[in-house]
Order: sequence, then structure tokens, then C-alpha cells
Amino acid sequence: MALYEFIAQHETGIRLGFFLGMLAIMALWETIAPRRALTVSRTLRWANNLGLVFFNSFLLRLIFPAAAVGVAAFASEQGWGLLNYYSLPLGLSIILSIIAMDFIIYLQHVLVHAVPALWRLHRVHHADLDYDVTTGARFHPIEIILSMLIKFATIVVLGAPVVAVILFEVILNAMAMFNHGNVGLPKPLDTLLRWLLVTPDMHRVHHSIEDDETNSNFGFNLSWWDRLFGTYRDQPRAGHLGMTIGIRKFRDPRQASWITGMLAMPFIGKISGYAINRREWNGPNEK
Repeated sequence: MALYEFIAQHETGIRLGFFLGMLAIMALWETIAPRRALTVSRTLRWANNLGLVFFNSFLLRLIFPAAAVGVAAFASEQGWGLLNYYSLPLGLSIILSIIAMDFIIYLQHVLVHAVPALWRLHRVHHADLDYDVTTGARFHPIEIILSMLIKFATIVVLGAPVVAVILFEVILNAMAMFNHGNVGLPKPLDTLLRWLLVTPDMHRVHHSIEDDETNSNFGFNLSWWDRLFGTYRDQPRAGHLGMTIGIRKFRDPRQASWITGMLAMPFIGKISGYAINRREWNGPNEK
């Protein structure tokens, strides 16, 4: 219990420490053993991707000063949510909360690919011309705000304990940086881990320029959901070194890599033919 209290009391420091620590670990790993050669200046991409992260963080603090932890504390005080209605051991409530919130993130991810208006926002994440640790935190501010509202609703309905929300936020950030890393694991280890967790090679398929590959591997942490709901894809058609990252419509670094281009991207052009049910591919190698 003392550990749970410590986590609740030092939420900001714990989250920031894990974010900076994971960012440093992945950046070093990518430098020592990169999986793919980068196509755009790393300095340019990092400055703009991280610039967007800091802007989003400032915006969220401005709009939602209480954040997800505050919502969880308020729901607990009011007795709202399933887990506040049924008396379960705290450890079990934490585990169930993390799994449930992970599932909601999976469903949300499928949704932003399925609804054209939401895809306009989410394509900011996919338009990155390279794939590395900073890609995992690159989202349009409007999508970030919508994601926070969905998270608030999930916490209230579920009645997730404060500690579970903190742990989930730490896992969310750490796993997003890990599975977006420009790194690779030994094949046997990657195969083994995929039965439980999303690995960099597994999620990289999701960032392919090919429509049917983009509409697969939606999980960010637990790999179960993709396997259960038929959205799992083992490997990209062209292989990890031969695949192209990004979106066909946004190949100019001025649009895809600069923060001004990212902020304007949802309002550019017309979306057509990219609904989630477009999973076919008519190439000669498709079975």
C-alpha cells in the first residue's frame, strides 16, 4: 500500500522521469543499432516532432489542469464507475483497469482509421517520413484533446484507481516510444514477445505506405487485440528494409516534417479511398 501511495503522491515526477529515461534509452539504441537508414535529417524531424509534443503538453495542461489522474480521484470520491461499485482487491482493480484502458486505446485507434474526419487528424502521426522514437509522440493537438476526452470517459465509467491511471500513462508513453523505435529485436525474441506485447517490427507494419498494411496492427501495448479481432499482420510485404514509411499524399518534408505542415495537415486536400475496409491489394504477391 505504501508503494501505491508513493506513486500517487509523485505522479508528475514519475511520468516525466520515465518519459525522459525511455527517450534517452531508445535514442541511444537507435544510434548504435538503427533498423533502417533515415531519409530525412534527424535534427529536423526531432526538433519539429518534439516541438509538437511540448506544444501538446502545454495545451493539455491549459485545457485540462486536473488531467486523467484528477478525473480518477474525483470519480473515486464520488463512487462512480464499475470498480468503485464492486469491492475488489486494489491489485486486481489495477490489473483490470490497465487491460480495459489498453483495449479502449485499441478501439480508438481503429476508429481514427475508420472515420474520414478522424483520419484527417490521425494522418499527422502517419505522415512522418521516417520511423523512430519521436514518431510515437507525434499527434495533432485536436486528436490529443479528443483522446483525452475518451480517456476521461473511460476512467469515469470504469472507476479506475488513481494508481492504475498513473501506471497506464507511464506504460502508454514508454511502449509508444519502444514500439516506434528504429530498432529491431532478434527474430526468436521478437516472435516470443509478440504473443504478449507489440514490438517495433510488429508496429512498423502499421506505418507502411500501403493501405492494407496501414490498416493492421493497431495495438500499442498488448498484442492480443490485433490477434483476437483479425487485424494482425506478421510482416510488411516489402520487408522492413524495403518498405516505405508514411502516406502517399505527403512526401514533401516541408509538409510532413515541419510543425507548421503538421498543424495544417488535417485541413489539406480531400480524403478518398482510405476507409478502413479498404484492405485489398491487387499486386502479384498477394495471396
